[in-house]
Amino acid sequence: MSKNPVRLAPLLLLALAAGTALASSHREAPALTAMPKVDATDLYMFRSYEAGRQDYVTILANYQPFQDPQGGPNFYMFDPSALYEIHVDNNGDAKEDLTFQFRFQNESKGAALAVGGKQVKIPLIDSGPITGVNAATLNVRETYTVDLVRGDRRSGTRASVGASGGTSTFDKPVDNIGDKTFGGASGYAGYAAQHIYTVAIPGCSGQGRVFVGQRKEPFYIAVGKIFDLLNLDPLGPEVGGNNNDLEGKNVSTIAMEVPIACLTAGSDPVIGAWTTASLRQGRVLSGSPDSGLGKNLRAGGAWTQVSRVGMPLVNEVVIGLDDKDRFNASKPKDDASFLDYVTNPTLPALIQTLFPNAVAPTNFPRTDLVTVFLKGIKGVNQPATVTPSEMLRLNTSIAPAAAGAQNPLGVAAGDNSGFPNGRRPADDVVDLSLRVSMGALCVLTGAGDTLQVGCKPSDAPAGALPFTDGVRKTAANYGSAFPYLTTPLPGNLNPAPAAGTTFP
Repeated sequence: MSKNPVRLAPLLLLALAAGTALASSHREAPALTAMPKVDATDLYMFRSYEAGRQDYVTILANYQPFQDPQGGPNFYMFDPSALYEIHVDNNGDAKEDLTFQFRFQNESKGAALAVGGKQVKIPLIDSGPITGVNAATLNVRETYTVDLVRGDRRSGTRASVGASGGTSTFDKPVDNIGDKTFGGASGYAGYAAQHIYTVAIPGCSGQGRVFVGQRKEPFYIAVGKIFDLLNLDPLGPEVGGNNNDLEGKNVSTIAMEVPIACLTAGSDPVIGAWTTASLRQGRVLSGSPDSGLGKNLRAGGAWTQVSRVGMPLVNEVVIGLDDKDRFNASKPKDDASFLDYVTNPTLPALIQTLFPNAVAPTNFPRTDLVTVFLKGIKGVNQPATVTPSEMLRLNTSIAPAAAGAQNPLGVAAGDNSGFPNGRRPADDVVDLSLRVSMGALCVLTGAGDTLQVGCKPSDAPAGALPFTDGVRKTAANYGSAFPYLTTPLPGNLNPAPAAGTTFP
């Protein structure tokens, strides 16, 4: 594949998003609403744009949605009974070739105070200011390990990912309890930065980096209005038309930066990725748990996948309600069983129902969506050989754009290093997805179907309209270095009541 892909016309490369409109995967399936610790919300994958790191790929997997910063006293630990994974397909066969597995352990230190001549354990996860890794004032130590599995995630060859100093157990920073605990935003930022580890990648000569911890929620969307029957003006201002409903939330991030050469195979620069979380098949609650953390549950049996995210929001607004839990348990190689949701998508029909002048595309099956959504765009991020399947795909031969040069509309605006060629934190996947689901590709291909996607402009009467949710950010709202997502909001936030609130 060429290392200098042609610059395609605006809107062409949005089509990978066609089945993913509106938001990320927050509380998207019925079963996950009861299991927020294993609810994958977003996956980001892009060529690193930190200075001097352009030969690396950054992958960010976010979990535990809608975190209120004030979520004490326990805050948002990862689940030690779960298996969190990031999978990479580097030959286009819809099967994982590399899997990074994360396991967590949360240990209580049993901090106690002398009260009336007795040592009594405190009810908090900290007992004073925190400045360093595993500080003495931290009452719960959160650690994790990382394994790399080559081949099948369960039966492949496994090796431990270790830090350059030799350890294979990494500390996770405690969540941002508040400014008094850390001395303000800069204090927490410095504390969290101590938990960025340089690691050796088994079977690869290069080194990578890993960070796991709380971040400010990067995704932006007018989610409340969208799920209230699209209670907004879909043709209103693209910037400042609505507020970001996730602006006051945090999220839990698993971040990796890996040399490109460690991820690709042969001469094909395209890789695909998705993240999953699994739980043991059997879980038994104890009616009389021992003292300590996590003593109320015993888990056993085979790992059972309960969450899956590749492209943004596939399960939230594309997969039918009755199949959402089934999709979360599925693998990309089996995506043919969900094909009807792509060939005959309900989202455009729902938009037309709510806005009759926005006429949905009429070409069925939606071959335009199948071509680009399940395979990648030929000449941009389609593997040399590809089995149709849903995942986030990245052409690692396309150079990254510096933060100041990025366009949130990605390839549609001539920025080929952005969505749908991978996904960066600032990419506006909501607006892009809305437009393509309504047939933007059919308009662009022309009456002669020059793009060979199986439709024409007359099939998409609303395909040229600039649909939007009115919320947008840019790369300036995020960091320009690994792990790119910004410092989480502190737990001591005490926002003013909404206008018009009265008290008795």
